[in-house]
Amino acid sequence: MGIREFPGGAPRGKTIAVGMWRSPDVSPRRLSDISPQLRQLKYLVVDEAIKEDLKWSRSVEDLTSGPVGLTSIEERILRITGYYGYQPWAASYKREERPRDSPAQAAAAAEAQAASGTEAGGRTGRFCWRCSRAQLRKAFWGVAVVLCVCASWAGSTQLAKLTFKTFDAPFTLTWFATNWNFLFFPLYYAGHVCKTAEKQSLKQRYRECCRFFGDNGLTLKVFFTKAAPFGVLWTLTNYLYLHAIKKINTTDVSVLFCCNKAFVFLLSWIVLRDRFMGVRIVAAILAIAGIVMMTYADGFHSHSVIGIALVVGSASMSALYKVLFKLLLGSAKFGEAALFLSILGVFNILFITCIPVILYFTKVEYWSSFDDIPWGNLCGFSVLLLTFNIVLNFGIAVTYPTLMSLGIVLSVPVNAVVDHYTSTIVFNEVRVIAIIIIGLGFLLLLLPEEWDVWLIKLLTRLKVRKKEEAAEGSADLGSGLQNKNRRTRPSFAR
Repeated sequence: MGIREFPGGAPRGKTIAVGMWRSPDVSPRRLSDISPQLRQLKYLVVDEAIKEDLKWSRSVEDLTSGPVGLTSIEERILRITGYYGYQPWAASYKREERPRDSPAQAAAAAEAQAASGTEAGGRTGRFCWRCSRAQLRKAFWGVAVVLCVCASWAGSTQLAKLTFKTFDAPFTLTWFATNWNFLFFPLYYAGHVCKTAEKQSLKQRYRECCRFFGDNGLTLKVFFTKAAPFGVLWTLTNYLYLHAIKKINTTDVSVLFCCNKAFVFLLSWIVLRDRFMGVRIVAAILAIAGIVMMTYADGFHSHSVIGIALVVGSASMSALYKVLFKLLLGSAKFGEAALFLSILGVFNILFITCIPVILYFTKVEYWSSFDDIPWGNLCGFSVLLLTFNIVLNFGIAVTYPTLMSLGIVLSVPVNAVVDHYTSTIVFNEVRVIAIIIIGLGFLLLLLPEEWDVWLIKLLTRLKVRKKEEAAEGSADLGSGLQNKNRRTRPSFAR
C-alpha cells in the first residue's frame, strides 16, 4: 500500500492515495517495521474507489466508522497489513482476475473451505463439526471395544483356570475351543447380508474371498502350504498358554503374554526388514528384563520357571504366526480374514482331532466319564475366546487399532484383582516392578512410526505460539506507549 507523504504532516481532510497492491509476502508483521508511517495514519482517509472495491473487508469498512474511527491507529494498520490474517489487497486482486463462479461451484468451494479448518473469527465450520462428531463416535466405539477385549481375554483366562480344577486337559480344551473358529465366516456373511445393500450369495462371497489365496483360489496345495502351518502355530499358541495357567497364576500369565508385541517387532525387523526404531528396541529390552524379574519374583523355583517358559513360548508362537502371515499372505480384508480363520477351524477338526484321542487313551489327559466334563465351562471359555478373536480381528472397522491393543494390557490389573481374592499370590516388590516394566514396554510398542516427527512438530508449534504471544505482548506495550505520547504531543513531525 503506497502512502503519499506530506512534509510536516498531512493536512486534515486531504485524501491519501492507496492505489498499489502489495504482495502478502512483504507485508509488515511488527510495529517497529511501520513506525515511520504511524504518524501519518491519524489523517488517513481511504479513497472512495478503493473503499467501494474493498467494502467486503471488515478492516476497511470500519476505518471511518464512529467519530474517531474503529479503534486505535495501531489496530487499523495491523489489520490492513494482514497481521490478523486479513490481506485485503491479495483477496481483492484474486477476485478481480478470477471469473465469477457458478452457484454450484461456490457451494463446493464453501464446503472445501469449511473442511480445511476454521472460519474467520475462530468459528468452526459445519463439516469440521461433523468430522469431530465422527471422531467422537469412533472414540466411543474404541472404549467399548477396549472393554470388550479386556473382559473377554481376562474372562477366558479366569474360566480356563477354573476349568482345570475339575478337567485337567489343556490340549483337549484347546482343540475344543479352536473348533469354534469354523463360525467366523458364517458370522461374517450374516453381517454382510445385514449391512451391505448389494447382497451376494454365500457361494459368490466365498469365491471372492478365496482370491486371497491366489488366482486358483483355495486348492489342496494351498491348503497344506499356506493354511496348515498357521493351524499348527494357532494350536501351539493356545495350548502353551493354557498349560502355563496350570503352573502359575493368571496375573503372571497375562502380563508375560504381553511380551509378544516385543517379539513381533524383533521378528519383523529381522525377517520383514521393517524400519528400525530405537524406542521399540528399548521396549524389547524392558520386556526381557520384566521376564527375568518375574522369574526372580518366586525365587527361581522349577514350577514357576516352567510356567514362565511356557508363556514365553506361547508369546513367541503368536509373534511367529503374525510375522509369517504378513510375509506369506500379506494383509487380508475382513471377509478374507474370516474365511482364513474358518479354514483353521476346519484344519483343526480334520487333522488335530486325533491328538486328544491319543492323549485320552494314553491317559495323559484322562477323565473318568463324559458326564464329569464341565461342558458349561468349556463352552463359556470357547465363546469368550471366539469373542476376543472376533473383536481383535474386526474391531478395526469401528475404532483405532491402538485402542484394541490397550484391552490386553488392561486385562492384567483385572486378573490381579481376581487373583488377590481367589488365590495365594504375593505381590512383592519384584513382581510389581516386573509388571510395570512389561506394561511400559508394551505401551512403548504402541507408538506410531512417526511419533518423533509428530513430537518435533508439536514442540515447534508450542515455541512459535510462545513467540507470537511474546510479540503480541510487546506490541500491546508499544501501542500503549505511543498512544500516551500522541495524547501529550499536539502534532507529529517526521
